[in-house]
Amino acid sequence: MEINPYVPDVHFEQIPIRNLVSNQDYQRHLSKDHIRKAAEHFNLCQINPVKVSRRHGINYVFNGQHTIEIVALVSGSRDTPVWCMIYDDLEYEQEADIFANQQRFVKKLLPYEIFMANIEAGNDEQLIIKALVESFHLRICGNSKPGCICCVATLEDIYRKYGYDTLQRSLRLCIATWEGDTDSLTSNILRGIAHLIVAYKDSLKDDMFVEKVGRFSPREIGRIAKERKAGSMGYAEAMLTLYNKKSSSKGTLKWAKLYENKQVI
Repeated sequence: MEINPYVPDVHFEQIPIRNLVSNQDYQRHLSKDHIRKAAEHFNLCQINPVKVSRRHGINYVFNGQHTIEIVALVSGSRDTPVWCMIYDDLEYEQEADIFANQQRFVKKLLPYEIFMANIEAGNDEQLIIKALVESFHLRICGNSKPGCICCVATLEDIYRKYGYDTLQRSLRLCIATWEGDTDSLTSNILRGIAHLIVAYKDSLKDDMFVEKVGRFSPREIGRIAKERKAGSMGYAEAMLTLYNKKSSSKGTLKWAKLYENKQVI
């Protein structure tokens, strides 16, 4: 049979996990947290074949060390077999080189691409977020343009950590304040608003926020934020400063409360 230079010279076997070795020095340390989280959301169809180099009769895993630990945890046994792609002619140095460079030219999926794939799959979380965004006459897009929100990872983070109501109020407040200005529909603005909502709840008055913070453009908010703190907390501080400006002592929101919630989005 003629060898095709574009097809690797491998064969597939089902090998029990106990017969696989994955402690080579070039590999990263196992993440117990990653293994636990992946096991909680285990899906058999998402398991890839484990890449194995068979040297001197020993099956060395050079790609898939977390995969075998996830399967072992879910199945409750290291006797459970996994599909392995076996290379019979690799040296240790070749394994290390493949491990180091196999992801070098892989194009990672963008958050928008993952989000839209979840929409096609009919997954509830993304369908709910999409419907919420569209209820404000906006769309979820891959690029920033009028009438679009492209920070899908932010929408998902707020929804997962704080729930539907917080995401809805964050969007409503953002849109009411800057009337859907493209510069306002950004990750830092939305996360900053969510920080304030979570910290102050009903003490944060939406109409006062729209009136006082809305006097400043999103770009001005961004300039103020840079002078205070990096990321969305800088934006939250900037908006809080403007909200509290010329407020009576009764209407002033206490700064300490902004940092009481330890969960960061």
